[in-house]
Amino acid sequence: MPAATKIDFKVNKKAKTLIKKAAAKAGLSLSDFAKGTVLTEARHVLEQRQTVLSDRDRDIFLAMLDADSKPNAALQSAVKDYADSIGR
Repeated sequence: MPAATKIDFKVNKKAKTLIKKAAAKAGLSLSDFAKGTVLTEARHVLEQRQTVLSDRDRDIFLAMLDADSKPNAALQSAVKDYADSIGR
């Protein structure tokens, strides 16, 4: 089992009371309830924000990486505008 690390955060008394009540209703310690809830939400967020390309999009993306293309006028203009904005 990997070594455990600590995550610290503070909540106000009202939030702690609410979390403790929920943990008790779930039959879990405050720590186990918090860990489980945070891990579940973290997985959910990562799952929802995962970028999945279709086969077509993947093929286009890879072809663009392999292409020997030069920057177009719009990109060159954007680079110039950025350089001007930072004083270069």
